[in-house]
Amino acid sequence: MSEKIDDMHLTIYTDGACWGNPGPAAIGAIIKDQQGTLIRISEYIGLGTNNRAEYSAVIKALSEAIKLNPDEVTLYLDSELVVRQLTGRYRVKSKSILPLYVEVSELLEKFAKVSVVHVPRECNAEADALATAALHSKA
Repeated sequence: MSEKIDDMHLTIYTDGACWGNPGPAAIGAIIKDQQGTLIRISEYIGLGTNNRAEYSAVIKALSEAIKLNPDEVTLYLDSELVVRQLTGRYRVKSKSILPLYVEVSELLEKFAKVSVVHVPRECNAEADALATAALHSKA
């Protein structure tokens, strides 16, 4: 049996944007491997809350990442709430967010190794710009 020579590690940056809370909402995400950017996501998702947009961005990015069959995924988000919920530090209290949390949890289980990291907004500028661009496209 031959071993894999190159382990694929994906780095994913996601962001949700919302005008008003609730209001028009959009998502942005960047999926990268060791060589560079593989996928850019910029989509309007309709009316919703900021937390719904944040979770929706993670769901969309993880759904795309699964198709690439990586060995490891590192997810970077600027939503402290979502990171703390996904890492078990906070409980999900919102009944409207719970199904999104469950969906993300199920997607995360499909990867051999996952890290979820909180980053300051300025370190998530590219995903933020994609989410904002999708909002502007519907304005």
